[in-house]
Amino acid sequence: MAAISAAMVKELRERTQLGMMECKKALQEADGDIEKAIEELRKSSGMKAAKKAGRTAAEGVVVARVAEDGSYGVLVEVNSETDFAARDESFLGFVNAVVDKAFAEKQTDVAALMAGDMTSAREALVQKIGENIGLRRIELVEANNGVIGSYTHSNNRIAVLVSLQGGETELAKDVAMHVAASNPQVNKPEDMDEATVNAEKEIIKAQPDMAGKPEAIIEKMMTGRIQKFLKENSLVEQAFVKNPELTVGQLVKDAGADVQSFIRFEVGEGIEVETVDFAAEVAAQLKG
Repeated sequence: MAAISAAMVKELRERTQLGMMECKKALQEADGDIEKAIEELRKSSGMKAAKKAGRTAAEGVVVARVAEDGSYGVLVEVNSETDFAARDESFLGFVNAVVDKAFAEKQTDVAALMAGDMTSAREALVQKIGENIGLRRIELVEANNGVIGSYTHSNNRIAVLVSLQGGETELAKDVAMHVAASNPQVNKPEDMDEATVNAEKEIIKAQPDMAGKPEAIIEKMMTGRIQKFLKENSLVEQAFVKNPELTVGQLVKDAGADVQSFIRFEVGEGIEVETVDFAAEVAAQLKG
C-alpha cells in the first residue's frame, strides 16, 4: 500500500472540500491515487445523498430575486436539516446557483431545474455537509402592466414577491415588507375561500359568549366577527406597518396602483417535523 502523505491529503481536501479523515480514508482505499479517490468519492456521494433523502429537512433559506426593470421575479426555498447548515457558505453557494438558474430560465418545475449538473452539485453538498439538502419550491411572478417588488427578511427565513398594476418598484417593495411582517392570507376579503370562512364560523359559534343567545343575536355577532376576521387577514384591509393611519389598499390607491397578487415563503412552513423525546426514550430503555 502506498504511503499517504499530508500533502496528498491536503490536495484532496482542497479539490473536494471534504474532511481530513474522509480524504485520508479515500486515499488509502485508492492506494494513493488521487484521481481514483476523487472518482470513488463522487460515486459514494450519490449513495450518501440517497440515504439522507428520507430525513426531514425543514430548515434552510428562502430567496427572492427580481429583474432590474421589475418585470418579473422568482421566489425559491432550499431546505437543510439544521439552521447551522443553512448558514454554511457551501450551502449558500448552492442556493445562489439554484436561484441563478431559476431566474435565467424562468423555471418553476423543481425536477426540471434539478436535472443534470444541479443534482450532482446537491449530492456533493450532501456528502460535504452530512445533511439532507433539497430544493422544495419555486414561484415565478410576472408583472401585468405594472411592477414586481420583493422583500427578504435579514435572516433569510421569510421572503415575499408583490405584483402591482401601476405604481413604482419602491412601493411594491414596501408592500412586500408589510406582507412579510403581517402575513395576510389573501389579497382582498372576497378572495377568502368558503371553506376557511365556514371553519372560522364554527370557531366563533363555539366561543363561550355565544352560549344561550337567540339565533338572531348569534347571526348578528357572527357577521361582525367574520367581517373583522376578513379585514385582519386581507392585505388591502390591513393597517400599513409603516403608517397605521393608512390601509395598504389606500396606500396603493393613492399611488395610482392596485395590488394584483403576493406570494410569501417562510422556511419550513407546512412541513411536519417529527419530534423525539430523548428523555422518554432513555427512560423506556432503562425500564426494559
